Amino acid sequence: MAGRMEGKVAFITGAARGQGRSHAVRFAEEGADIIAVDLCEDIASVPYPLATEEDLKETVRLVEATGRRIHAVKADVRDIDGLRKALDEGVAALGRLDFVSANAGIVSGFVKADVLEQQTWLDMIDVNLTGVWNTCKIAIPHLKAAGAGSMVLTSSVMGLSVAENTVHYATAKHGVVGLMKALALELAPHRIRVNSVHPTTLASDMTFNQPTYDIFRPDLEQPTKEDFLVAAATLNPMPGDLIEDIDITNALLFLASDEARYITGVALPVDAGNLL
Repeated sequence: MAGRMEGKVAFITGAARGQGRSHAVRFAEEGADIIAVDLCEDIASVPYPLATEEDLKETVRLVEATGRRIHAVKADVRDIDGLRKALDEGVAALGRLDFVSANAGIVSGFVKADVLEQQTWLDMIDVNLTGVWNTCKIAIPHLKAAGAGSMVLTSSVMGLSVAENTVHYATAKHGVVGLMKALALELAPHRIRVNSVHPTTLASDMTFNQPTYDIFRPDLEQPTKEDFLVAAATLNPMPGDLIEDIDITNALLFLASDEARYITGVALPVDAGNLL
């Protein structure tokens, strides 16, 4: 069904690459104009390079190639004032706000709780939980002004389960579920729906890095991507490759659309059966 987001405006955090870029481009293909933000800087506790300003420019190029408008700004979800300024300017430029993807997130520090660095804990909570809260908080007035809307908060299968070496990540992602449910109840009278999406391991820059390989293959001295993929193939009951960004985007598109107009407060796994 083409045009599911026709005439609407979507606000997407972490939009410079990965899931965020996929969301921005696909929503634009369905008729939405886009407000896109990304940190475009590295964080010291994160063991892989984060997106760059050039990545964000590429998202802009891809969205504009669909014929839709995009307002893209370098902004940090941990900085609520800067994030609010970016969103307010985007709404002023594009006229309204209908959908929010609180997508920005990091993965770091896969170690036991007793040796986890305090700064690594703080960075994880600040980005993956407080950053989601900041995104929702600044968006609510705009969604109320529109008379209805939808938010999808990106959690993880680790928001509905736990594993060793993920204490900070699982805590943040479980917190996202509590935030989603509380907001869904509070905002329902305003016809604002709030749901969360829970990906299993993705084929992404967050996954394809040496610290992740080391966690998945502790039996090897210097595991490679190929070694990691052997272990990753055992994660999900459904056979096949790792899920892709577009698989998460398709779930968001459904939750954002009028097809899901009475779906709120739902934690939706996209996990190839992982949680089973």
